[in-house]
Amino acid sequence: MVNDSLGREWQLGSIQLDYNLPERFDLLYVGSDSKMYRPVMIHRAPFGSLERFIAILLEESQGNLPFWISPIQVSILSVSEKSKNYASSIHDIMLDSDIRAKLDNRNERLDRKILDSKLYKVPYIVVIGKEEESNGYLSIRDREDNIYKMNINNFLEFIKK
Repeated sequence: MVNDSLGREWQLGSIQLDYNLPERFDLLYVGSDSKMYRPVMIHRAPFGSLERFIAILLEESQGNLPFWISPIQVSILSVSEKSKNYASSIHDIMLDSDIRAKLDNRNERLDRKILDSKLYKVPYIVVIGKEEESNGYLSIRDREDNIYKMNINNFLEFIKK
């Protein structure tokens, strides 16, 4: 039994005896007396159903999944039309490095793009504009709104750790 963030108890793990499936699959074994016997199956589910486990994980983390399991690990946002190509090249580097990155080149205001990424609970938001492209670094925002500036290689090394 585990408690969720609201204090409710949930059963996750279970061990069950199953007499039905051995019969359905016509399972038999030879006993020490050389007679045929029907086995009893033991089902073991240490975390219960996968769905229940994921629901509790999402609830406990409030959707802020750890970096390694986040569906989108990095959002790459272009500031303007002029920065779309550089943002696209950064996106390609991320994908080549096995980072689940999403490129947002929409013709939207930057604050809208940032808000959308925050709603998706993306661990890192990379903002690409004229300044980032000319200086060869990335502006990176984490979930706590800390802002870092580093080049792509340092960022990849950082997130892989």
